[in-house]
Amino acid sequence: MSETLKRPALVLFSGGQDSTTCLFWAQKHFARVETLGFDYGQRHRVELEQARLIAERAGVPFTVVDLRGMLHGSALTEHEKDVSARHERNPDLPASFVPGRNAVFLSVAAAHAYNRGIRDLVGGMCQTDYAGYPDCRRAFIDAMETALARALDVDLRIHTPLMYLTKAETWKLAADLGVLDIVRDLSHTDYHGDRTTYNEWGYGRLDNPASILRAKGYEEAKAKGWI
Repeated sequence: MSETLKRPALVLFSGGQDSTTCLFWAQKHFARVETLGFDYGQRHRVELEQARLIAERAGVPFTVVDLRGMLHGSALTEHEKDVSARHERNPDLPASFVPGRNAVFLSVAAAHAYNRGIRDLVGGMCQTDYAGYPDCRRAFIDAMETALARALDVDLRIHTPLMYLTKAETWKLAADLGVLDIVRDLSHTDYHGDRTTYNEWGYGRLDNPASILRAKGYEEAKAKGWI
């Protein structure tokens, strides 16, 4: 998408690297942007605090929906579980997979957007460099787009600008948008919610898949001269 659309968009905004990059991508392509976050009892709730700071920096409204107690079966919501393990219900998936998360998030976001007169949703889902979550694939997003458009009887669109990018390419996009420092220093990805250790790629520790992927992508983007 190259043109600026003369309509508003709602960004599903966690405060992580991907959704932060999507926020500034949306600001480039839409006339007005709002953001929506979700408190679902995630162990790294500090991301919501960072999301609020980033939204303030971007000058956009930020609303948080309380979904605590709704989503289960994940190391992100059941904090005693190992985030680096395999999922107890499906060993092909990581323990950090939250069953139904994106289906719930998109449904809530679509309802919220409808009441705000917004028909464009933006999410940071990606099927290239991702943890294997089935609800991050474009096929799932297309199905949700069709279902929600019919449910609301509107021309609903779900934009996923990172869908086919590697994590290194996502870092490059942040640099191209002029927000590399914001994404690196303010966004939070680490599953343990650690913001005590600062690295060249941001805050976190290399003891969980989220920070490992983030750091690896940063180093690859740096090696390629993209950042």
